Amino acid sequence: MQKLLEYSSKLISGVKSDFYRYKYTQINWENRLIGLKGARGIGKTTLILQHIKNRLKISETLYVTAEDFYFSSNKLVDLADNFVKSGGKHLFIDEIHKYPDWSRELKLIYDYYPDLKVVFTGSHTEFK
Repeated sequence: MQKLLEYSSKLISGVKSDFYRYKYTQINWENRLIGLKGARGIGKTTLILQHIKNRLKISETLYVTAEDFYFSSNKLVDLADNFVKSGGKHLFIDEIHKYPDWSRELKLIYDYYPDLKVVFTGSHTEFK
């Protein structure tokens, strides 16, 4: 998990905040579970990284992509468990449609960790 935290911090610190997509202000970031879908390359990742950088404590936040090799031998629900136990409050999962059986694990995370806010993204052509 340490490598995921390092990668998350690197991406967050490197994102630019000179332009925001119009959807940014239309999202209720206080919701416990937020799903963003759309075509690849339209700015979903940038949108969430900007939100993290400008509004959240990095020490309480983790951004991951479901495409990461970490998930070839680890479950999303286990990541959430470890993250919450270490003080995590905001979990962002990008490209969730790349993770097998993502909807079941996302529901378990929602049920098991009521204080954890989760934002996930997926490409609309592959988001089922």
